[in-house]
Amino acid sequence: MLLLVALSAIIAPFLFLVIMRMPAVKGMLYSAIIVIVLAFLVWGMEVNVISASVLQGVHKALTILLILFGAIVLLNTLTHTGAVDRINQGFRNISGDMRVQAIIVAFLFGSLIEGAAGFGTPAAVTGPLLVALGFNPMAAAALALISDSTSVSFGAVGTPVQVGLSNIPGADLAFFKEIGIKITTIDLFAGTFIPFILIIILTQFFGKKKSFSDALALLPWSLLIGLVYTGSAFLYATLFGHEFVSILASLTGLAIATWTAKKGILLPEEAWTDALKDDFEISEKKADMSLMKAWSPYLVVVGLLLLTRIVPPVKEFALTAIDLTWTNILGVEGITSAWEILYSPGTVLIIAALSAVLIQGKSLTNFTKASKEALTSIKNAGLALISTLALVQVFTNSGMNVNELISMPQYIANALANTFGSMWVFAAPFLGELGAFITGSATVSTLTFSPIQFNIANETGINSDVILALQVIGGSAGNMICVHNVVAASAVVGLSGKEGDIIRKTLIPALLYGVLAGIGGFILLQFL
Repeated sequence: MLLLVALSAIIAPFLFLVIMRMPAVKGMLYSAIIVIVLAFLVWGMEVNVISASVLQGVHKALTILLILFGAIVLLNTLTHTGAVDRINQGFRNISGDMRVQAIIVAFLFGSLIEGAAGFGTPAAVTGPLLVALGFNPMAAAALALISDSTSVSFGAVGTPVQVGLSNIPGADLAFFKEIGIKITTIDLFAGTFIPFILIIILTQFFGKKKSFSDALALLPWSLLIGLVYTGSAFLYATLFGHEFVSILASLTGLAIATWTAKKGILLPEEAWTDALKDDFEISEKKADMSLMKAWSPYLVVVGLLLLTRIVPPVKEFALTAIDLTWTNILGVEGITSAWEILYSPGTVLIIAALSAVLIQGKSLTNFTKASKEALTSIKNAGLALISTLALVQVFTNSGMNVNELISMPQYIANALANTFGSMWVFAAPFLGELGAFITGSATVSTLTFSPIQFNIANETGINSDVILALQVIGGSAGNMICVHNVVAASAVVGLSGKEGDIIRKTLIPALLYGVLAGIGGFILLQFL
């Protein structure tokens, strides 16, 4: 009975969004009501704790909405200034093949944004870029979400590792580096296949012929790019530690992908364009803007994100200058929601949009028009996010109860551990995925479940470093399906209300990543 109640936070969204195909606005409202009622009646959460958790969810929803607003404002501003057309011409000069564009934009550029910002920002940036390139909006959202996975293990300058594993006994820089090496070793087997999985999803779901041969033609090149990313990630983790793996590996991948694509190395001669929107027309107008000017706002994004995260005085200023953090909500100790405005990727995206009109010498009306459009776009997403995050926070805070029960996440983890025992190496990634699916964060998933993973590893005699690495990878894979990421990705491509359909596209890749990671972890154990 208690296990079923704990699982309600997973079952209800899956039922309403995926099976019944309800829009997230309605489906997540129903899910939140169910979880809140069960938390009160069965789990024994008091009204003030539930109320504080709901308000915590509302506050967190606002922080995500700022990121969504910034992402849409930036893209719309660049559309109005003509920069998007120039960026698209640049991509088409590299390759007119949509399969190649998907890997370069969604997987590699998205990984670069993940390494600098994290927190769901990549899908909000790359999804609209893919739409601007002519991708079907559903394809753009699904590809952006699937791509935002492998790089998430190291996230914003190593946060999922350093913060996520901070509550493990003996956690220090040497420990984080060792886990980073284990993660990248496993990903040599698992993460290498993500680019090819992207191509399969693109061709099978969105290609006109839905032919597997269209994906197979890109197998050599996609595996090369996957191996360049994971191989360089392993090298950087070994040489430099966990903080800059995603940034450096994505830059390496972008360099190799651009060069090989321009040369046509391992690529078919005929460009594949079967996923273009029906009404999309490729602009033949000669560009009146340099490629550097067109890309400059995105360079501003990466530059500001890195400055605010790795330069101590700038980071301190960004964290403290405008701080709307809500501490001990309704007087409930421990229920807090952080929101440092200048540190938010959303603020950085807005600044980049403003810089676009200045650098590109355009009128400020381009920005104001884009802002009005963005506010309209995020309205439904805001309602869905409030319900989603209310559910998440009640679920996460359920350990605060009068029945002296452990939290719902811990209850689920314990039940899984008792079921799998010594075969836990294959289940460990899925506990990470489960945590990310519900909480919407790979870092929070690892913070929540890493002590449980650590204890299970010690009880079963499995190498704990491998199990913790699988937890981190699983949390990253869960990014593909976590509801609030899906809500965000659907909003920025204009598909609010289609969240269930998007999850149906990303669920299989998420599960497959977990399977591959489990196998990779098992293989690694044989050499330890």
